[in-house]
Amino acid sequence: MSQDGEAAMTKTELPADDASDPQLEISKPKTWAAGLPSLTESIPRSLREMGPERSVKTLLAMNQKDGFDCMSCAWPDPPHRKVAEFCENGAKAVGWEANPLTIPQTFWAEHSVTDLQGRTEYWLGQQGRLVRPVYKPAGQDHYQPISWENAFGIIARELNALDSPDEATFYTSGRTSNEAAFEYQLFARAYGTNNLPDCSNMCHESTGKAMTETIGVGKCAISYEDFAKADLIMIMGQNPGTCHPRMLTALEEAKRAGASIVAINPLPEAGLINFKNPQRPRGLVGPGTDLADQFLQIRLAGDMALMQALCKRVLAAEEAAPGAVLDHAFLAEHCQGLEELKAHLAGLDEAEVLAATGLRSGEIDELAARYLKADKVIVTWAMGLTQHKKAVPTIKEIINLLLLRGNIGKPGAGPSPIRGHSNVQGDRTMGIWEQMPPAFLDGIQQEFGFDPPRHHGFDAVQSIQAMRDGKLKVFMAVGGNLVNAVSDTAVAEAAMTKMTLSVQVSTKLNRSHAFTGEQALILPTLGRSEIDLQSSGPQFVTVEDTVCAVHASAGRLGPISDMVLSEVAIISRLARAVLGDKHGINWAGFEADYDTLREHISHVCKGCEDYNRKVRQEGGFVLPHPPRDSRTFPTATGKAMLTVNELETIQVPAGRLLLQSVRSHDQFNTTIYSLNDRYRGVKKGRHVLFVNPEDLQELGIADGSFVDVHSEYDDGEDRVLRQFRVISYPTAKGCVSAYFPEANVLVSLEATAEGSNTPISKSVVVRLEPAPAPAPAREAATAVR
Repeated sequence: MSQDGEAAMTKTELPADDASDPQLEISKPKTWAAGLPSLTESIPRSLREMGPERSVKTLLAMNQKDGFDCMSCAWPDPPHRKVAEFCENGAKAVGWEANPLTIPQTFWAEHSVTDLQGRTEYWLGQQGRLVRPVYKPAGQDHYQPISWENAFGIIARELNALDSPDEATFYTSGRTSNEAAFEYQLFARAYGTNNLPDCSNMCHESTGKAMTETIGVGKCAISYEDFAKADLIMIMGQNPGTCHPRMLTALEEAKRAGASIVAINPLPEAGLINFKNPQRPRGLVGPGTDLADQFLQIRLAGDMALMQALCKRVLAAEEAAPGAVLDHAFLAEHCQGLEELKAHLAGLDEAEVLAATGLRSGEIDELAARYLKADKVIVTWAMGLTQHKKAVPTIKEIINLLLLRGNIGKPGAGPSPIRGHSNVQGDRTMGIWEQMPPAFLDGIQQEFGFDPPRHHGFDAVQSIQAMRDGKLKVFMAVGGNLVNAVSDTAVAEAAMTKMTLSVQVSTKLNRSHAFTGEQALILPTLGRSEIDLQSSGPQFVTVEDTVCAVHASAGRLGPISDMVLSEVAIISRLARAVLGDKHGINWAGFEADYDTLREHISHVCKGCEDYNRKVRQEGGFVLPHPPRDSRTFPTATGKAMLTVNELETIQVPAGRLLLQSVRSHDQFNTTIYSLNDRYRGVKKGRHVLFVNPEDLQELGIADGSFVDVHSEYDDGEDRVLRQFRVISYPTAKGCVSAYFPEANVLVSLEATAEGSNTPISKSVVVRLEPAPAPAPAREAATAVR
């Protein structure tokens, strides 16, 4: 029985763990999102996975002011909550976590680590919740149960035996709460290292770099309410209908208030074409709401050229009507670099812009006219922009465009990067970063009485490189699935096996549990949906969403097992085992009462003063953001920086294409909920490649045939996806898409964005070579058109 009294579910019948996708079905992509199918998909799934009682307890508490925060995306909560304040994918996320199915103790004897390596991410995630610590000894191929005390003893033994604390690295996932994140970074720094990579290194690091250098703060500069106040919303490189579906409600509200919406993306995404709001009668039985007024089907990596072309058109409009276009008062008081930008863009070649973007001049002119007409403009983006070589200068060009007409620091306007993981932004606020600024480290020293290390540590890519090169010996992760999330999968897998010890704090199995150090530990932890009971009573944690709002989160379900510990408890006990009473930090007190952690947070983390009181306010509080709040720009000069960025276009050789990785609709990061992608017309399979029909014709490749996908780098390595089925799809010409994380194998570990070191997963030069169909596919694959 689970702790809240419901019997554990039996395991549902799963399809064969077959990478050939023998039952794959293909249909036409959808032209609208959500609607009745979102209900018929999510509610029966929840009932099937959790049962009626758990479904009611979780779904009605998710994203409520007195409930728990959704464990998937970081979309902000509206000021006024609906009874059902969750989306289809949020329901999938809580069902995946709160399913009472548990991994039996016999599993570990039945399945060796070698066996787990041959399993897919989907299969691993379907085995149930982890409920007891397990240990793989050196030289053995099976995990076996171990006590918590012995597990912490092994970690302490290995960490304390290292020649340097910098031989260990401590990874963090965005699911980690603020309290656990603060404690984790404190432990790592008290141990003696700044090796604190996190999942942000692989997603919005480019955003943080670009925005910090231009406006002084690397976070979203708008509020939820600003969407309904905007005249124009430009949505770049993102798929809200799948990655943050509740955003569609905000966009619908903006349309009803009169906003114009422009979608800029290589793929036409259903959620930006039409939204049928399942919480409105019109959304269930009516035509829905058309969202994008203009769709610019841009080539991969063409966004920087587009932004420069728009800026040049804005400057030309000002030259034609002096004083009537630019916000001269704002530029004079708050900005620097205008004349340099003018001089640079004067030489921008329109032909180069058109080649880079794949657009027509008229399309860019239309967007420029929309921008010039609008008084309040929001530009929002996600990883479609951040995972390119020139991601940082691309985002700087967005800032240029917004600054020219004063679209920062006023209602309805500003840059809005959308974070993809529920507390990834909060983790950074709490100090999870390999290069925290001196002021934060000074705060640690003043609060806790020890001088933390000052040299920069390893980020996610650098950690894998250091493992590969023998510079690291211990890897620990609180949440996440680094091996399968990072680029160059084969290199990452091999690098992890060189560790003396790997430690994973997890709720469910993933492929990072299958590729391990000589010794390996899996430590089971509470989910976001579960009650966290410590010696002082029930605890809550806090999280930060994409608009810098911080609020409490408290689970409603009993723990899946009495052997599972909270993340805070795991880190507290680990710190005591490793450090003892070194530095005099009260680790046991942190575990007993999370208020003690929050009191320290209020003294160390900027903007978190009086933290315990503020997070107990209804709805929490919003962190200060000087550019948004007062048009104050904490850059090196005290001004917002208009920047000059050299345009560099990707030269794709003849017969080659540019590939990007994307999520399916039934997926969150590396977690696979099912093998379906409803909006793109894919069912019962993931080993597919979306290719423009003109490209297929030019390459002589038939729709429905199979190809090997080879990426091309100068290092001579042959990185390949074998036997992927081709789908003729309306993507931008010259561009192809494959699912993440499968496509990570194609991305060189050394291929990273300039300035941010983020893997370049959205512009990979590939060639397609015909391949035979996998044996089962020859017999069973179907195509429906």
